[in-house]
Amino acid sequence: MNETIRILLIVCPLIFLSGLIDSVAGGGGLISLPAYLAAGLPPHLAAGTNKCSATFGTLVSTLRFMKNRRVHYLSAVVSAAAALAGSSLGAMLNMGADERVLQVLLVAALPVIAVFLLIKRDFGAESRIERLSKRALVALSLAIGFVLGLYDGFFGPGTGTFLILAYTGIVGFDLVTASGNAKIVNLASNVAAFVTYALGGKILFLIGIPAALFGIAGNWIGSGLALKRGAKIIRPMFFVALGILLCKVLWDLFF
Repeated sequence: MNETIRILLIVCPLIFLSGLIDSVAGGGGLISLPAYLAAGLPPHLAAGTNKCSATFGTLVSTLRFMKNRRVHYLSAVVSAAAALAGSSLGAMLNMGADERVLQVLLVAALPVIAVFLLIKRDFGAESRIERLSKRALVALSLAIGFVLGLYDGFFGPGTGTFLILAYTGIVGFDLVTASGNAKIVNLASNVAAFVTYALGGKILFLIGIPAALFGIAGNWIGSGLALKRGAKIIRPMFFVALGILLCKVLWDLFF
């Protein structure tokens, strides 16, 4: 069997699944990057090719949320700009820090988040943003973007999921709008990384483009489900994303 076909047979179904989950509740990178690694791509090429498929998939879901007017542009753009700055700082901190500290904190925090979501069944059902002044909204959006950008640059997994949780729990958006905002921030980060990897020659486009088509399909279906069913589909997907993230962190800690 041709090596390219073998890799695509492994990668493409998983990229579809990752796009489906990511477009609803974030966390798709927890599936897509390991898929490329499992197919045998070297880490630097896996990371670059993953950004190729992720960028196109995220673009599609972002456009769907925008078309349906489920993005709050002021907060999303402010967060995206802050996230780019935070991500750069996080990457620099990562070079001289021990990731295990953050991994241990995540192992403790993720079950707490899951229990909270189980108990608070109305989480994100309705928007509460009208209680905030414009200044407070901008300040919170800056903080969310910078802190989670910092996390993304330092560690990375689950950033989209945490963005949705932060937009809902801290700012007061409903889950659908929070998911739309998270797409804008993720897209900005993905485009920046995609351009960097492409200029560095670290993307296998022969793999990345076909995989991107599957990612686009997954994102299209997932974003449609999120827009149509709202919290009814986003809440269950949160538990899937949090469970995958917990498994990933535990694996990194102990294996």
